[in-house]
Amino acid sequence: MIDFKKAMTDTADAVDEVLDDLLQRMEGPENQLLEAMRYSALGGGKRVRPFLVVASADLFGVSRSRSLRAAAAIEMIHCYSLIHDDLPAMDDDKLRRGRPTVHIKFDEATAILAGDALLTKAFEVLASEATHSDARVRADLCLAYAKAAGDRGMVGGQMLDLVAQDHELDVPEITRLQRMKTGELISVSCEAGCILGKVSAETRTVLRGYAHDIGLAFQIADDLLDVEGTAEQVGKATGKDEAAGKATFVSLLGADRARKQANLLVEQAVNHLNIFDERAVLLQELARFIVNRRS
Repeated sequence: MIDFKKAMTDTADAVDEVLDDLLQRMEGPENQLLEAMRYSALGGGKRVRPFLVVASADLFGVSRSRSLRAAAAIEMIHCYSLIHDDLPAMDDDKLRRGRPTVHIKFDEATAILAGDALLTKAFEVLASEATHSDARVRADLCLAYAKAAGDRGMVGGQMLDLVAQDHELDVPEITRLQRMKTGELISVSCEAGCILGKVSAETRTVLRGYAHDIGLAFQIADDLLDVEGTAEQVGKATGKDEAAGKATFVSLLGADRARKQANLLVEQAVNHLNIFDERAVLLQELARFIVNRRS
């Protein structure tokens, strides 16, 4: 029987080893940049996105030496986004993963540069032959990650989130916002395994459907935690969306309906994976973990 919690912990540890190797300290005053990058990237977290990369790649027999590098790259992009989201010009958060945010630990300028450097470092990793010997695979990874992180993906979603502070959104609009801001990185994490495994378009569509559903479920769970969780549990300030008057799945649907919707999305996600039989157990368990997590 597969131990899901152990699998998540083992994967997180393996990704941390790769990140530690990729983000090596340097001599001189510029080492403060590396320290800030390491502080963010090696600062804990659930490593959901890297886990998706590795677990999806495992479906197709991809070597861990390759999938762990792609997993480290997606975590760098995710951490860059957290650094910038926490800045005073954005969400103005003081706490992340139970620790001071990067701009509080260091300073705002260092935080901006650390985010920039993590983003560009991710593509350096993806473009390296160490990630895959096939140049087409490396190019496809770079293209997929860029689309997921850019103006039609995570960054575009963050812009919509900023605009939403002054506008009332309905459920379809919030769904689109969260699909871009949160869902695209989750989706490309699954797609990365497909790209590394050189699988068919049909198989990629199956994983994309799974990722779409868990991406929305993940955001609904976040909205619930913001309302029902504590800063100690979640590792960051809670209640900020409600205080700012921002529309969320919970504010529009209510907690009970939102929770039911998240559970429905999870079951849909699990059903997408039926074609893989027992090989997809870890991905199925991850979907359930997403809605039951307390941080």
